[in-house]
Amino acid sequence: MPRLRDLIAGPSRAVTVLSFTQILAWGILIYPPVLMMPPMAAEHGWSLAFCMSGLSVGLATSGLLSPTSCGLIDRFGGNRVMSLGALTGMAGMIGLAFADRWQVYVFCWLLIGAAMSSTLYDPAFTTLTRIFGASARRQITFVTFAGGFASTVGWPATHVMLAHFGWRGTYLAFAVVLGLVIAPLHAFALPRAVPNASSSARIGAAPAPQTFLAPRGWPFILLAAAFACHAFLISGVTSNLLAMLERGGIDAATVVVIGALFGPAQVMARLGDFAFASRTSPLWVARAAVICMVFAFTALALAGISVVVAGLFCVLFGAANGVMTIARGALPLAMFGPIGYGRVIGRIARPALLLQASAPFTVAAVAQRLSDETVLELGAIGALVALGCLLALRLPSPASR
Repeated sequence: MPRLRDLIAGPSRAVTVLSFTQILAWGILIYPPVLMMPPMAAEHGWSLAFCMSGLSVGLATSGLLSPTSCGLIDRFGGNRVMSLGALTGMAGMIGLAFADRWQVYVFCWLLIGAAMSSTLYDPAFTTLTRIFGASARRQITFVTFAGGFASTVGWPATHVMLAHFGWRGTYLAFAVVLGLVIAPLHAFALPRAVPNASSSARIGAAPAPQTFLAPRGWPFILLAAAFACHAFLISGVTSNLLAMLERGGIDAATVVVIGALFGPAQVMARLGDFAFASRTSPLWVARAAVICMVFAFTALALAGISVVVAGLFCVLFGAANGVMTIARGALPLAMFGPIGYGRVIGRIARPALLLQASAPFTVAAVAQRLSDETVLELGAIGALVALGCLLALRLPSPASR
């Protein structure tokens, strides 16, 4: 474990900085739209569906740019790329506050998508791997553990600011945080280079690059497919789950309480991974997470929607997502190594983010045209597909190292 001095002044300060900025970035870029869009749509006279499509545009843009953004961090470091990403997000937020034409609105979400590709988990994982090499799993776990509190901070803060400043003032406040807090922290507080001693120790402790798998062929395809299935399921379910539970006969107040179980389950699972990271394989962690998802979908589909079963679903689904987020950073590192990690994780993120962008509308359409039970059954099938991909994977054996 790093000493307190290292968390402030040494290379490990990257963990401190990114833990804080990930809470802010997720709390600004991802969580607010569900609260911000209704008053914006009402004032502009736009449909809520059109306003929410802005988030899909942002996620799709992030997926397309992710390999480039993370690859640039490989070359130039997170301090340059992540600070520029925060400034780009600031420009997008300012634009949203004053956008009165749909073309401007969409362009602003393109800017925000570029900010997502260079400020959220994937660029943070790349920055940590550039600093700590093949031993970056614990640092990745700690940052995702902190990032799990983003919804806890983001939704209440957005709600309070909407009440006091309106949606325009809230977007401008977000822009200030991106430009005057996140960007300077990335630019000036993230390590620009690892000291020679740390680099030597890191290189000496890490396996030789040629012992890892090449990031291509079936291992890469299976890993990308597993994470893409997970991204589609988590996006589609979380955006439609509360409405599905209400249609199942649970009252609105209880539904909100049940939905609130998702965040704590996610954080507790990440805390468990942090405690046992040195004794567990990220591949087995990912497999266990997807098994939890299969069980969650199957239980809700077979037992039907009730308070107890819905609560169990949220706990299992939240815990699974909590550790799958860690696996998304740690598993490519264990399979393909730290060399060129940013480009690799960006390529893995591309299909996942594109599917994540389409999932809310796709799941809603399936529920409307077929049934909620069909959604749950298809969710179980999707989780089984992800599990099959992960079961087919193998980590490089210690003997080959």
